[in-house]
Amino acid sequence: MNKREAARLALRAKLERGLTWEAIAGAVGRTPVGAALLVYGYAAATREEADALVRLLGLPEEAAAAFRRVPFRVPRQPWPPTDPFVARMYEIVLLYAPAIKDVAHEWFGDGIISAVDMTLELQKERQDGADWASLTWRGKWLPFRRF
Repeated sequence: MNKREAARLALRAKLERGLTWEAIAGAVGRTPVGAALLVYGYAAATREEADALVRLLGLPEEAAAAFRRVPFRVPRQPWPPTDPFVARMYEIVLLYAPAIKDVAHEWFGDGIISAVDMTLELQKERQDGADWASLTWRGKWLPFRRF
């Protein structure tokens, strides 16, 4: 079984069992986004995390091995993105990244924000009678080296 097949089975089981990402996160010891990354195949699970996913979702044992494999991190959506939510994420990066980059370089110097050594947290907030989504990317600053 490969990661894509394990993801398809896991997502079907999540739906059939009425599970939330928070419930899955609690079972594997990750954040909801971290748990979703495991299920979708964008991250490698530890043995304990993979076994917890298999138990919680009632998956075949061979799915645990698929969840543990190192992933190929390639986009699964088309380019340009057609899903409105995904398209807005790209829009945010395309429109605001140059300004964010300029401020970051002013603060830290020449470098990049790590996408490997990072956390990503999504929070739901309620303010002024409306729901707000708060997304926090926290990446280690990696200065460019001189050579």
